[in-house]
Amino acid sequence: MLDSFKVNLTPFNRERTIRVYLPANYDSSQQRYPVLYMHDGQYLFRDEDTKRGGSWKIGDSLDSSGYEVIVVGIDCSGGLFRIEEYGPWENDFIRERIDGVKGTVGGQGELYVDYIVNELKPMIDEKYRTKKEDTAMAGSSMGGLITLFAACKYPSVFTKIACMSSAFWFNEEKLKQCIELSDLQFIEKMYVDIGTNEDTGRMSSEAYLQCNKWVYSLLKDKVSNLKFTVIENGVHTGKAWGERFPGIIEYLFGKEIGQ
Repeated sequence: MLDSFKVNLTPFNRERTIRVYLPANYDSSQQRYPVLYMHDGQYLFRDEDTKRGGSWKIGDSLDSSGYEVIVVGIDCSGGLFRIEEYGPWENDFIRERIDGVKGTVGGQGELYVDYIVNELKPMIDEKYRTKKEDTAMAGSSMGGLITLFAACKYPSVFTKIACMSSAFWFNEEKLKQCIELSDLQFIEKMYVDIGTNEDTGRMSSEAYLQCNKWVYSLLKDKVSNLKFTVIENGVHTGKAWGERFPGIIEYLFGKEIGQ
């Protein structure tokens, strides 16, 4: 079952659609469910919601898996606004690669994460039967970057984390400092993956691979339950992330619910 509603991202005064997947037995039971927050919401559930077709089909994956999780998909904004919101710090080179214009982009990510924790999460916890203390976050590419940042800033809120094909190259020095200064002892499980063929035309496969490897090297001594996977021939597409999703859900929630 898929619910949806509009919200105002108050730090930016931007309207956004929130898409909420509810387990099949939600209406017939009174149980409470863990919640997984995800970015790029319009690409998560149905092909018709995307601009290019080819969603992750997360609802289908969960329906067939037996894992009972509420998934909250937050639609991304278009164009550079997506990078602004998912970039915790400013980047001074990627905009020129995108549209040929010199300048910085990013820097709104902290406000975006604060909005999720302080406004959206209380709304979701009030509206649905959630396990308030069992909250996860997942994202891919720039969504993976902002997910790791959220884990570093709010490790006692987002205790299960999945970062797929993450754009950790966005501001490496700031990210390194952020990880090193963060207390991640509350993180119960963290999943990080990267494919060997992630070239996007703006950043090379090698850049993606190397930045994910050094992030893993920083995280491995700070997170007790960390899974890092290099996927041979893995590519930078929604279809690829959707194929990985069942295994990620099993890792994050497999010993707790559904099976």
